[in-house]
Amino acid sequence: MAPGLWRAPFAASTYREIGYTVASLPIAIVGFTFAVTMFALGMGLFVTVLGLPVLAAALAGAQGLGAAERGRARTQLGLEVAGPAAVRTPRDAGAWAGMRARLSDGAGWRALLFQVVMFPPRVASFVLSVTFLVTGWVVALLPAYSWVFPRYVDWPGYRVFDYTSGGERHAFYLESPVQIAGASLLGLAIVFLTPKLVRALTNIDRAAVRSMLG
Repeated sequence: MAPGLWRAPFAASTYREIGYTVASLPIAIVGFTFAVTMFALGMGLFVTVLGLPVLAAALAGAQGLGAAERGRARTQLGLEVAGPAAVRTPRDAGAWAGMRARLSDGAGWRALLFQVVMFPPRVASFVLSVTFLVTGWVVALLPAYSWVFPRYVDWPGYRVFDYTSGGERHAFYLESPVQIAGASLLGLAIVFLTPKLVRALTNIDRAAVRSMLG
C-alpha cells in the first residue's frame, strides 16, 4: 500500500522505489545491450547452424535476467510474480531437441523483448525521479542556505539567471524573504509530488513484469 501524501516524502517505501528507478538505468543498459547484440548475432548467423545455439543462449540469458527482475520487483516494489514454467524436454532427447524446445518457448522470447521494450521507460524514470527528488529538496531548503550566496559567492541571492543579450543585461536573483519563501513553497510542492511521480513510473515496471516475465 502506498503511503499517504504527507508521509510519502519520508517513507522508506518511497526511497526503495527511487532506488529501484536509479538502479534500473545500468541494469537496463546491460539488458538492452545483451538482447540486441545476441539477437542480431543469432539472426546474422541463422543461415548457418551457429545461429540456433546463439538464439537459444540469448533466450536462456533473458530468462536469467527476468528472474533477477522479478527478485528486484519483489524486494523493492513489493510485487510478487511467479516465474514461468521451466522448459521441458524428454530425458532421452539430444541437445538439438533441447535447443528447439528453448527456441519455441514463448516466455523466453517475452523476457528478451522485455529488455528492449523497457529500455526507454527506464531511462526516463531515472532522469525524472532523480531530477524531481534533487530539485524538490534543494529548492525547499533554500531558506537554510540562502545566506551563503551574498556572503561567499558575491551574488545578491540565489541566481535564477544572469546573462547579457544585445548589450543589455538580464538577471533575476531570489533575494527578499518573500521570494525565498515562495521558492521554498514551490520546492515543498515538488517534494510532496515526487513520490506520486515515482509511483506512476514504477507502475510501468509493475505492469511489464506481470505481463512479460510471469
